[in-house]
Formats: sequence, structure tokens, C-alpha cells
Amino acid sequence: MALINSVLSWLMKQRIHQIELFIKYPFEVQSDWLKKLLSTAKNTEWGRKYDYKTIDSPGKFKERVPLNDYESLKPFIERLRKGEQNILWPSEIKWFAKSSGTTSDKSKFIPVSQEALEECHYKGGKDLLSIYCNNHPDTFLFDGRGIAMGGSHHITEVNNESYYYDGDLSAIIIQNLPLWVEYRRTPNLTIALMDEWESKIEKMARAIIPHNVTSCSGVPSWTLLLFNRVLAITGKSHLLEVWPNFELFIHGGVNFLPYREQFNSLLPSEKVNYIETYNASEGFFGIQDRDGYDDMLLMLDYGIYYEFIPADLFGQENPKTLSLAEVEAETNYVMVISTNAGLWRNIIGDTIKFTTLNPYRIKITGRTKNFINAFGEELIIDNAEKALNIACERSHAIVAEYTAGPIYLKEEKKGAHEWLIEFAKPPEDIEFFTNTFDNALKSINSDYEAKRYHDMILQEPLIRVLPVDTFYKWLKSKGRLGGQYKVPRLSNDRKYVEEIMEMIRKG
Repeated sequence: MALINSVLSWLMKQRIHQIELFIKYPFEVQSDWLKKLLSTAKNTEWGRKYDYKTIDSPGKFKERVPLNDYESLKPFIERLRKGEQNILWPSEIKWFAKSSGTTSDKSKFIPVSQEALEECHYKGGKDLLSIYCNNHPDTFLFDGRGIAMGGSHHITEVNNESYYYDGDLSAIIIQNLPLWVEYRRTPNLTIALMDEWESKIEKMARAIIPHNVTSCSGVPSWTLLLFNRVLAITGKSHLLEVWPNFELFIHGGVNFLPYREQFNSLLPSEKVNYIETYNASEGFFGIQDRDGYDDMLLMLDYGIYYEFIPADLFGQENPKTLSLAEVEAETNYVMVISTNAGLWRNIIGDTIKFTTLNPYRIKITGRTKNFINAFGEELIIDNAEKALNIACERSHAIVAEYTAGPIYLKEEKKGAHEWLIEFAKPPEDIEFFTNTFDNALKSINSDYEAKRYHDMILQEPLIRVLPVDTFYKWLKSKGRLGGQYKVPRLSNDRKYVEEIMEMIRKG
């Protein structure tokens, strides 16, 4: 096993030179990818419609091809799901990543081409390991097994000759993994692709306990559920008593900051490392490439061409998009992508900011539909999570899950924000926690501070402490158990707040 570990570690490091090339020549790499995407898709229905053959510059691409969201691309995607081909992308599309991003009622089905799997998602996985091995040359990661928190997938027959697969992106990836990766993964496919999550967690926990587990990848909330079940079964006080060689947790999908303390207690060793990835159904975008920092390197050679809409222009008709060369650090942008699966100028709904421009590193700051701005306070997830972290540190609390929405102005009553919080470790003094949280928000967000001035518009936040497992039960009641479903952090209406409170009232 030591020899295998050495060989795999050496192979992973060979990619570093190519990563250094796109870091050194970011604009050239992006320009080349746009040309390749246009040339590859020029004879598709979409390519003929917008005459891709005559587009010879990013400017002409922006002028000719409209910005799209999922709804505008949906008619084309639905035709793909019915068996038609060569619509958005020339190669056969049979995989569709089922995504919601939040607990909204509608699912999205994102086309996944073979090129997207190989040149984007798998390449991202290999690059993550390359960066990790480069940063940690003494790793023994490949001596053991890696836990993959996969989702589920379904096969749908279109006719006697045609069918398609839909499911979580993680399930699609696991289903198609190369043999050398499958060899070191646990549990087996039968368990990993189960779609009934309560049985799945139980079977996963029992299947992975006997192995020498050195790593795990997954959404923090669902991984915690699995890890706590492992401890319950084994009776151990922490996971290093079960897996003494565990060294890496790869996470993504939600901000890790609220979960950090819980993972530290489960994996109490400075030798355990954490890497964040930005791997969405639409593409693999970023990898945390530095220890001790919370930003990610934007991966520029994955078959994706990037554009960015300044967040303060989002919502306008035909907003201007910026190229990579035009962005500024510490400014919120809405990300727009064109991909090797036929997503053209697609607004994916995430907001990011650049932390460095040489190389280009990013942080996810929120969602275009995940904010509270009922009173002009423009509160985004990044603000909320920083403030919660401050309040937790000062009151020695740990937040497990939360959501928030506005309390609207009514007659003589002023507005406020209502926060439903499930604590892993509740604060001793909720009034102190609330006050600290409120002051932290004021220090982080000047618009919020202005609205809170003398309680003229916004009153102090109303924080409701929820019973343990409330959010789990809510997601279960909606049929939304699984890694691709996440608790919506902020909403500009009261839909989720009222749904959850009504569930609690009914018992």
C-alpha cells in the first residue's frame, strides 16, 4: 500500500504544472476555451441559431447570444430529456444532474455531457488531489479508503431505443468513476446510490466502520449525520478512535464556518485538513489551494468560459457582463457560464467575490435569490454567517442549522428579521447572543446598520431556538432528504419561516 500511495501521490503532482500555466496566462486560456466551445457547438441547433461560425470575439459572443437562466434553457433541456440530440451540444446527452440548490418546489435538470464529466468534474477531482499532495508531500491519503456521500439516480425510458439518467451530480459522478478511484472508495455502489436517506445513513455507517478511512467528501450537514451515527454505533468519543489515519475532509455546497467547531470536536487533531470545493451541477469551478485561507482558486481550463455581472446591476434588463480581465477584488458579482455541456451564458444564481486577482481566487457570498432586502438592508449570506460566527464565538454556542426571513411592517409595528436557529450547543444567554449577533451585523453591513438606527425601521432580530432535528424533519416532510437539498439560509419572504413554525405547532 505504501508503494501505491507513493505512485498515486507522484501522479497527482504532475498536474501542478498545467495549473501553473492557467494561473500565468488566465486570459489566453479563457479565450482559447471560448473559441473551442463555439467551434465544437457551431453545427448544433443552438449554434446555427446564433451563427457561431461567424463569432470571432468575446464581444460579438456577448452581443449575439442572450443571457439565460434555467427557465429560458428549459425548453431545450426538456427536448434533450425526450431523446432529441445535437440541440445545445453535439455529443450525446444522457445524464441530467437533478438540482434544487434550495428546498424550492421545482427541480432543475442540468445536462451533463461526457466532456463535462471528463474535462470538468473528474478533472476537478484529480486537481483537488494534486493540490493536496503538492501542499502535503508526506500524505498517506491513498493508503486508505475515501468516503463519498453520493446521492441517487433514476433511469427513465424515453422509447424502446432511448433512455436517460437523472439524479444528484454526486450519483452521476460515482456511477462513472474510473476503476482506480472506485478501488479506494467506500461504501459500495449499492449503498452509495440508495435513494432512501434514513436507511442509507444507517447502512453507510455500518459499511464504512471496518475500513481504514483516510478521507471523506460531502456536504457538511449530511456528513455530520453520518459521522454521528458512526460514533453512536461504535461507542467511541471521536472519529479518530475509529479511523486513526483520517486526514482530509473535502466539503462544499454550504458555508463551512458554522460547522467548523462540530468537525473539530469529531476530528480533534491538527493533522486533519479541510479543503473547500465549488462543484455545482453546472460545473466544477473552484478549489481551495492554500492552507489557512477560506478562498478558492478559480479553475480556468475546465471547458467553462466565465463572465460576471456586477451584483448591483443584476435584475436590470440586459445587464453588462465583465470578462475576467475586467473584474475587481472585493466586489460582489453574479456568475455567468458557458460550458462544454451546452449551458450558454447561463446565470447560475450564485454570487461571488474575488479575493485575489493574481491568481484569480474567489469566495461564494450568496445566491441571487437567497437574501433579505425587505427594507433596503441588502443582507446576504456572507454577512449572516460572519455575524453568526462572531455571536457563537462570544457566547460559546454552536449553530447547527438556521433560516431567516423578514417580519413585515404592520400598522404601528416596525419590521425585523426572524431567525429560526437549531443549535448544536445553545448559548447560555440568548439575549446576549441576540445582541452580539445584531451588533455584528451592524458592523458588517452598513445598510443594515442604517435601518437599525434607533429602531426606526428595523427592530432587533427575533431569534427562535428550535428543537434538535427540526430542520431534518422539515426536509423529510417535503421529501427533500439528500445532499443536494439544503436549508435556505435567507429568504425575502416568510414562506419557509411560516412552514417550519406551523410544523412545530402541529407537533
